[in-house]
Amino acid sequence: MHPALSDDLGRLPEILQAARDFAVQEVSGLDGRPVARLGKAPVPDPLPGRGAGAEGALARFAGRWAPGFSGSAGPRYLGFVTGGATPASLTGDWLTSAYDQNVSGAAGSFASALEHETLSWLRELFGLGEEHHGAFVSGATVSNTVGLAIAREWLGERRGVSVADDGAGALGPVEVLSGRPHSSITKALSILGLGRNSLLRVPVLPGNREAVDVERLDAALTALNGRPAVVVANAGTVDTVDFDDLRAIAALRERHDFWLHVDAAFGGFAALSPAYSSLVAGLDAADSVCVDLHKWLNVPYDAAVQFTRRQDLQVRVFHNASPYLGLPGADPDFLHLTPENSRRLRALPAWFSLAAYGREGHREIVERNIALARRLGERIGRTPGLRLLAPVRLNVVCFTLADDPTERRVRALADTVAASGEAFVTPTCYDGTHGLRAAFSNWRTSEADTDRVFAAVARHRTEPRL
Repeated sequence: MHPALSDDLGRLPEILQAARDFAVQEVSGLDGRPVARLGKAPVPDPLPGRGAGAEGALARFAGRWAPGFSGSAGPRYLGFVTGGATPASLTGDWLTSAYDQNVSGAAGSFASALEHETLSWLRELFGLGEEHHGAFVSGATVSNTVGLAIAREWLGERRGVSVADDGAGALGPVEVLSGRPHSSITKALSILGLGRNSLLRVPVLPGNREAVDVERLDAALTALNGRPAVVVANAGTVDTVDFDDLRAIAALRERHDFWLHVDAAFGGFAALSPAYSSLVAGLDAADSVCVDLHKWLNVPYDAAVQFTRRQDLQVRVFHNASPYLGLPGADPDFLHLTPENSRRLRALPAWFSLAAYGREGHREIVERNIALARRLGERIGRTPGLRLLAPVRLNVVCFTLADDPTERRVRALADTVAASGEAFVTPTCYDGTHGLRAAFSNWRTSEADTDRVFAAVARHRTEPRL
């Protein structure tokens, strides 16, 4: 054994304690460190020859790289839709690495059974029925890709071909209809060989809305003259968190033949709150569902889930036929359900957080984040020089400069706010107007944090750094 490996094995308790102490220092200091780092990263060093051992590597990381990491786990990082890591989920994540389980199959470990239990908890959390089977994936993009891959096989079933065997070319033209789909949908269509141009964008409702116009969707489906299609419904759009009417869309299946995929990456968490659960009414009617966990469940990256009613088609797409892996049975191993064979036990952080805080704890996070988003939106709406681009419907505040909101000026405001170290928000373009998004999904965010974010934006609104 290499001497450094032998030494590290003998000193493993001390090494893990040093890592624990450093991690505590970093997490405890989130409130005081800059939320984003805009400086230049160090020039890459050559690969070490001998190596410095684990403690030497930790010291090197702490001095050279750690100072440039963002505060994305902290309460004022409102870019994209980024959760943090609850104490329980962080505990589960550390143990995930310690146990180092490969959850490709159920043989020899309880890990796969724990993942099934976690999936059943999540299914209940989102109001899905037992007919929905799930699996963990890396994020919403892969979850959407898996859902649409199953939809692609369903289209083949309807047309008398097997895409899994004969390829996407056997399908012929495919229509995928949606109002305001996330960009990962077109990425998935490209990956799956259906093509980005297979997406037909259906008009949305008037009046500052992003929800699909169900009557226009009905008309678009009618124009297909009975050809089976895929409908991607959105439970929480990117810019304004608008929700398609899932029940009304599902009801269209009485007249039209389509697969209903629902992208509920973060909007699905509205199901936790009695005040907002009506937004996702009808989610259980979906044929496939995408939910991201490293967003509003506040587990570490990377973790998401996908659910589907047609696990038989999912196995047809993703099964891995090999003697040493075995064939999929009535309860197929996870390697037969997603693009990955080998992967880490992503369920354990989610299991820990759900076991630690339950439905009520996670509902409190969701409802507090929504209240804080409304608080920020109200203050922005009353501030000269700023204006809301849309109502605050859930947890995202979409706003811009009141005067001359060019892309250059809006991005300059975002950069200036980030450079202040106080907050981080991300740019967008909503209905032709450049703006910014502040997305609340971190379990630590408080009223005081929200006030600091507002102060940083308001202070620089008139003179963003150009």
